[in-house]
Amino acid sequence: MTVTLEALAPDRSAPPAPSARLRKRPRLSWTWAVALPVPILILIGWHLGAVSGWVLPFDIKMAFLPTPAEVGLRLVDFAVGGIYDDSYSGTLWGHLGASALRVLQGFLLAVAVGVPLGVLMGRSKLLFRMLEPTVNLVRPIPVTAWAPLALLLIGFGDRSTVFLVFLAAVFPVLLNTISGVKQVPTRLFEAAAMLGTPPLQALAKVVLPAAAPQIIAGMRIAMGLAWVILVVGETVGINTGLGALITQAREQSRTDLIIVGMVVIGLAGFVADRLLSLVFAVAFGRRPIQT
Repeated sequence: MTVTLEALAPDRSAPPAPSARLRKRPRLSWTWAVALPVPILILIGWHLGAVSGWVLPFDIKMAFLPTPAEVGLRLVDFAVGGIYDDSYSGTLWGHLGASALRVLQGFLLAVAVGVPLGVLMGRSKLLFRMLEPTVNLVRPIPVTAWAPLALLLIGFGDRSTVFLVFLAAVFPVLLNTISGVKQVPTRLFEAAAMLGTPPLQALAKVVLPAAAPQIIAGMRIAMGLAWVILVVGETVGINTGLGALITQAREQSRTDLIIVGMVVIGLAGFVADRLLSLVFAVAFGRRPIQT
């Protein structure tokens, strides 16, 4: 009897099961209606706390905070200028572009290292036993602890920041890839072997597609961490970038500018995650992935 990989895959031509038909995506309007109340309540609480001078747990003095409206005006001036006309007016895109380039370089380097190494460690028990203790020894070391050493070894500038972003991003990619590869059903390897598929081709045609959901989940976590670590990497020796902006604003006690930098990093990370999901949705077509 001849067995093919297609025979082991679910029949996509068959009509969807009743339970699958019921699991429709929520409408966009409903998604926004559910998601918006929380940020609106946060903005209201922020405004009341800043105006009234609330003191929150941990002795957080909200009287030192600007109101959301003041931050909004600073954000508009930071983006297009024309309101305050200081040295930060209209400089958003330069800072954002420099930071995005560093994040992209560190992230792509982490993917280039993490995915192939994860596939090999997931398929080779010997390699896994050789490297797993070292990975779990290095992984808990916080990137902030690497920062002084990176500055001494690499020096100030883009390369040390890209290296720190790489360190933050590589372990989620590596561990999720290992986990995804280990969960690939054995029957797929058996079917590939029966069809005479060479081992290297089986990695590309069987392992990577089957492990794709977990690999993608690891990449999304890594992208988020890359933006988190960016501020640490851009703290010293860099003049252009969102982390450098926040550092300069802290030295000048500019709380409005600090919050603007935080907001832009949050928005950039959100957009980057959505773009990453879109790329994978286009690349994998109808294959189900986590979004």
